[in-house]
Amino acid sequence: MDCLTTNVPAPEEIDIPALREKYRFERDKRVRVEGQEQYAAHADHLTQDTYEHDPFTPVIPRDSLEEDIDVAILGAGWTGILAAYHLTNAGVTSFRNIDHAGGFGGTWYWNRYPGIQCDNDAYCYLPLLEEMGWLPSKKFADGKEIYDYIQTIADRFELREKGLFHTLVKRLDWDESIKRWIVSTNRGDTIRARFVIMAGGTLSTPKFPSVPGIHAFKGHKFHTSRWDYEYTGGEWGNPVLEKLKDKRVAILGTGATSIQAVPYLGKYAKELYVLQRTPSVVDKRDNPPTDPEWAASLKPGWQAHRQENFLRAANEILPRDQPDLICDFWTEINRNINGELDAEGKGPITAEEFWGRREVMDFRVMERLRRRVDAIVKDPATAEALKPWYRFMCKRPLSNDDYLDTFNLPSVKLIDVAPTQGLEAMTEKGFIAQGVEYEIDAIVFASGFEVTSDLRRRWGFDDVVGRDGVSLYDHWADGPQTLHGSMTHGFPNMFFTGYVQGGLNGTTTLQFGSQGHHAAYIITEALKRGVAVEPTREGQDAYIKRFNEVAADLSSILNECTPSYFTNEGEKEAKWFLFRGWGLGWDNWRDMMQEWRSAGTLEGLELRAESEQVPAE
Repeated sequence: MDCLTTNVPAPEEIDIPALREKYRFERDKRVRVEGQEQYAAHADHLTQDTYEHDPFTPVIPRDSLEEDIDVAILGAGWTGILAAYHLTNAGVTSFRNIDHAGGFGGTWYWNRYPGIQCDNDAYCYLPLLEEMGWLPSKKFADGKEIYDYIQTIADRFELREKGLFHTLVKRLDWDESIKRWIVSTNRGDTIRARFVIMAGGTLSTPKFPSVPGIHAFKGHKFHTSRWDYEYTGGEWGNPVLEKLKDKRVAILGTGATSIQAVPYLGKYAKELYVLQRTPSVVDKRDNPPTDPEWAASLKPGWQAHRQENFLRAANEILPRDQPDLICDFWTEINRNINGELDAEGKGPITAEEFWGRREVMDFRVMERLRRRVDAIVKDPATAEALKPWYRFMCKRPLSNDDYLDTFNLPSVKLIDVAPTQGLEAMTEKGFIAQGVEYEIDAIVFASGFEVTSDLRRRWGFDDVVGRDGVSLYDHWADGPQTLHGSMTHGFPNMFFTGYVQGGLNGTTTLQFGSQGHHAAYIITEALKRGVAVEPTREGQDAYIKRFNEVAADLSSILNECTPSYFTNEGEKEAKWFLFRGWGLGWDNWRDMMQEWRSAGTLEGLELRAESEQVPAE
């Protein structure tokens, strides 16, 4: 079946200069001077018994551990699992995955809310499909299916016995005398690890709005990452929320989580209030089951080929002689450009012309999505409030076939809190929006996670202290300083993962897995040579200089996009901006890292034996 272009408005139907002004206006009215401080501090998460609380797996008492291992992997979600996989393949088996959850899974362990699915192509997102000989049941796989798949990986590669769960890391201290990291936990553990891989992922620490009176509310409240089925009824994988039939419920937030959960809350609750500051882009979701004939036709290397196609079609330039294998809302803009170029009979165009066309197509696609709201939502005022006024990638694009229709139910009311830049207050009985008190029985916080906020908020460790007593929180106070986005001077044998000064790929598991592979290579070499490793200051400075030279200009995003976790709530400098990657593209980055590893010299790293410095070969 051919992948077709979509029906977007013609360029002459839209006024791009006027839309630019509209986008800026909508952004400015939502930006708050408090920035990330509009959300409760990490310590407040703990006092609300939410972050440490696990409603899914009982915490089993155990004795404290004192042990020596080669590698402490901090995290047991996809990033930690892939780091463990690459270490295992490299022959390194003395490691632990340490996680505050009750088992492997990361975000797929904690997030069990109604309707949870992968929100991009699961054939790309789910790693190791060929290695495992497994395929998801449909394009956008259900959360429980993903969780179950993770368990099969943990069993296949014998990771389970290495997991240390319901364990919060409190601090990390480098002991120069023994060349080890001392990992201290809330269970009284002292783990001496030669290497540490920071593998917490991007969605590990839930955040709550710092709303006046939030603790005064006497009704029920929980975060979507700690869904309370005992209160709502139903169960994971079968979300029949029958206990809400006499309940007035509010859900705060309208991002990726909310658009999946709202249809279920709207279906079962007596009344539902959806509290929205910024609407999301919500397109249709075609979610066909996996075609057995297609599955049987797959050849070795198919997943890497599909991931490469997704990268081109969604984030870079899809060559016009290549089909769009993904064919959904993520790849619509590039697909439409190529379709129009073919219709015009144009030959090859310059990259500059392509990106100019992409900007125009972005405005046209967003106008199509706003018109879709009008076509579905019956109440004009509600429809207007649900329209997204920003560029396509200013917030995470989403798809759902039931979300917008839910606002046609008489029991569902959209509460637009943009005029007050968020929820005004909570009371014993409910919440206040634009001076009106709404009485409710429960509130669900779909308020997201600490993604681009400061490290202390995201990680929650008391401290990470490297050589000479330097805190990483101070070392990176103005943003990351790394070699390859993986290591930093002054913090030997420590590896970072995530969106940190490295290559940028739209498939997060591919990117984070590549970082785990890079760390596994360096660790293996260090173990062979009997040394500790860290970037030289000169090597790190040279890399940062080059990174900044090739980095893309992000000013339009930072200055025009509505606040979101992409930019730490509209931070102008955005030192942890989510998409600040290697400007020459993923292929260039991947090849550069492979060449560095193939050389075997560990260029830019300093190798230290116990009592002397060993120069790189």
